[in-house]
Amino acid sequence: MRYVKWTLIALIVLFIGGFFHYTLPQHDIVRIVNTYEERQDIDGWTTLFWQEAGNGTVNQQSRDVQFIQAVRPNGKSIVYRNEDTGWGWPPYFKFDTANLYTEANDAISTKDNPEWVSVTHYGWRSEILSIFPNAIAIKPVSGPDARIIPWVNIIILTLLAVLILTLYRMWQQFRERTIEPLVEDVEDVLELADEKKDSAVDKVKRWFKR
Repeated sequence: MRYVKWTLIALIVLFIGGFFHYTLPQHDIVRIVNTYEERQDIDGWTTLFWQEAGNGTVNQQSRDVQFIQAVRPNGKSIVYRNEDTGWGWPPYFKFDTANLYTEANDAISTKDNPEWVSVTHYGWRSEILSIFPNAIAIKPVSGPDARIIPWVNIIILTLLAVLILTLYRMWQQFRERTIEPLVEDVEDVLELADEKKDSAVDKVKRWFKR
C-alpha cells in the first residue's frame, strides 16, 4: 500500500511539474537564421500542443503556420512556431503574430556577424511528436552570455508555494478543531459500548453459574 501511495504522489508531482514547465515562460538566447511558413496537418492527440485555429477556415486541422529557425550559442538548432494564443490557454494574450514575424525577420543574422536575441516562449520541442515551442516575444541582448532573470516564474511559483502552505495550514487547523475531536468522541463511544458489552457478558455468565 505504501508503494501505491508514493507512486500516486510521484505521478501527481510529475504531472504538476510538467504542466508548469510547459506553460510558464522560458527564455532562450539564440541567433535567428531564418523564418518560413508551412502548411501543417494537425490531428490526433498532439493537437493539445497547438493553438486552436481561429481563421474561419473549413478545415481547421490543416493550416499555414509561421516558424522561426534559430541557433543556440552552443551551435544546436531550435525551431519555434509563431501562433497567437488569443484569449485561450496559456493566458499570454498574444495577438501580434504578424509583428513578431517581422521582428524575427529583422533580427536574422549570419554566423560571421551574429545578432543575439532572447526569445521568450512556452512549450516543448519534440522531433518525434513534431511539436514546437510557441514564441511570445523577441528582445535583443548584449551577447550569447546574456542572462535573463525569470521574474514572472519566480513570482508565480512563490505565490503558488504560499497558497499551498496556506491551504495545508488551514487543513491542519480544520483537522485539529473538527476531525480529531470527532475521532476522540467516536473512540469514547466505542469504549463505552465495549464496557457495557463486557458488563453484560459478565452478568450472563454469573446467571448461568447459579
